[in-house]
Amino acid sequence: MMATTLAGAGPRLWAPARHRLFRLLWAGQSLSLLGDGFSVVAFSWITLGLTGSTLTLGYVLAFQAVPRALLTLVGGSLGDSWSTRTLMVVSSWARAALMAAVGLAGLGGHLTVWMLCAAAAAFGAVDAFFQPARVSILPSVVDDDLLTPANALLGAGARTAAVVGPAVGGVVIALTKAPVAFLVDAVCFALCGWCVSRIRTRPAAEPDPAAPPAAPAERTTLGSRIREGVVYTLRDPRLRTVVVLDTAVNFCYAGPFTVGFAALADDVLRGGSATLGILNGALAGGALLGTLAGGAVGGRPRVGLLVAALAGWLGAGMAVLGLVHSTPAVVATVLAMGFAIGFQGVFGLSWIQRNIPKEVLSRVISVDMVLGYAVAPLSLIACGALAGVDMFALFGTVAAVLALTGLAVLASRAVRAMR
Repeated sequence: MMATTLAGAGPRLWAPARHRLFRLLWAGQSLSLLGDGFSVVAFSWITLGLTGSTLTLGYVLAFQAVPRALLTLVGGSLGDSWSTRTLMVVSSWARAALMAAVGLAGLGGHLTVWMLCAAAAAFGAVDAFFQPARVSILPSVVDDDLLTPANALLGAGARTAAVVGPAVGGVVIALTKAPVAFLVDAVCFALCGWCVSRIRTRPAAEPDPAAPPAAPAERTTLGSRIREGVVYTLRDPRLRTVVVLDTAVNFCYAGPFTVGFAALADDVLRGGSATLGILNGALAGGALLGTLAGGAVGGRPRVGLLVAALAGWLGAGMAVLGLVHSTPAVVATVLAMGFAIGFQGVFGLSWIQRNIPKEVLSRVISVDMVLGYAVAPLSLIACGALAGVDMFALFGTVAAVLALTGLAVLASRAVRAMR
């Protein structure tokens, strides 16, 4: 039995790639996320080149982040009434035109800080319509039984693009000029739009009968549609638990894995930037391996138990990071934590796509995303303050939050039975 399971793992993982529509979606999403990586480096480098001020760089990046956070619920609402494919295509081509305009202005020597701020804000606003759609489109591209490996392959592409995009963007800037990175960025988004435009979606599979019914078809205003999505998310105890865990993980991810890693590498491990790079590489590599492993395993495990296990696993890992001062042990711990995040993420996302009615799916996903956007800056501030005390105060506090989250998940019978 074990040999049969292992023998089928590879074919099961790659099964979605045999379908042309999925290959187009994978290519489009990967190109878009590659472009996102380019844009971060390009905006950062050209801002510092113009002003030399890290404070101004913070303003530019905030101009991009705030509209994205504010408009994601709007993007999710439109995704449930319009075509998700159309939203992705229009968003991709709009971002391509925007990046091309910024790149040409930069090459012509006409770019100013306020132009960068306006471009960053426009980019964040348009991107808010792409992000929920790229997740909610999958059930209309692949069959229900392929959702788990399809999410694994999409997740692997996303994690790879997140690493490769900034690295290649830095190389492009080093070999040419910073505005050229915006032009390369524009090509990525244009190709993304072309790939997605060639997808022909199909009706989604029937949702889980245990899920609450979707709201009636009559919807009057955008605000009421957004409110329906929030209410639907809060009404289902299973969905509510998944979203709460995602929010807790985002809180325990943003600060500890940025501020915490930097302080750990410099103050405790005494390894400087090289050790910081190793820690980030271990986290990304572990998440990639976990994502692929989840897709290879397949099936429908008890997602509620996986959710609780992830919280407990990450909590234990955070406790180790606060107590252990050995670089190999810390790297191994981070690798294991990344693996757990990637593994559970495949099944949690597939459960949402499989069980939430199509008419509210984008809105539910947007609620999850917005909560993640909201807690990230709070996490950075809190972890910055805790890091000033000591490493155990930082990682120990986060470990306690995760442990309580895991126990709360296990207290719900409906959540424990989730598949």
